[in-house]
Amino acid sequence: MARSQNYDQNAHQAQMRILRALLMDSSKSFSDLQKATELSSDHANFHIKKLIDAGFVEHIKKEYGKYQLTHAGKEYANRMDTDEIVIEKQPKLSIVILLLNKQGKKLCQERLKQPYFGYWSHPTGKIRWGEEVLEAAARELMEETGLTATLAVRGIEHRIDHDHDGNLLEDKYFFIIDGTNPQGDMLEVTDGVRNFWVDIDTYNSHGKTFGMRNVHKRVHDRADAVFMENTFAFDPKDY
Repeated sequence: MARSQNYDQNAHQAQMRILRALLMDSSKSFSDLQKATELSSDHANFHIKKLIDAGFVEHIKKEYGKYQLTHAGKEYANRMDTDEIVIEKQPKLSIVILLLNKQGKKLCQERLKQPYFGYWSHPTGKIRWGEEVLEAAARELMEETGLTATLAVRGIEHRIDHDHDGNLLEDKYFFIIDGTNPQGDMLEVTDGVRNFWVDIDTYNSHGKTFGMRNVHKRVHDRADAVFMENTFAFDPKDY
């Protein structure tokens, strides 16, 4: 059975109409779903089977000809704009790690992959389905650097990237992770990044960084949680 996160976001319009019909009721008959698609019986049946194969729709046991959404189908269909009948694109959810060593230098990465190829950044990573925030941070830190550290959530940054014409390139929410007491032998190069320690002033003055500069100061100068919302402009070729 296919998982919902692997399903085509731009599904056939007939399948989107089937999902919408089932989203708005506990169950629907075949004739109801055919009517929603505005297609022939054979064509409507084809698209229903596609959704069943994807794990989004199922027959109701002991109710011949009745269909309902599966749990995965509900999860997927709930992202739908029911007026436009399209799946809405949503911001990504990630962590960003601000790690200092005993010499007061920060852990930095030079990206050797797209997007932001050649840019300096703090270590970042996606939060996996069902993963706790600090669990994600510890996993990403180990995978990308070989290090462990004392980690704590210090805030959230909403980061919006666009090109110089105002077109949206990226929309992310980052949990800001404060890291201290790094342990282990750091990996110099891992998949797509080069790791190194750098003093904060050198990082802040570097020409190609992504994300906020002086973020360490903004986080450490406050005892309470931090929320930041920032917009950045980039050349599309960096994407």
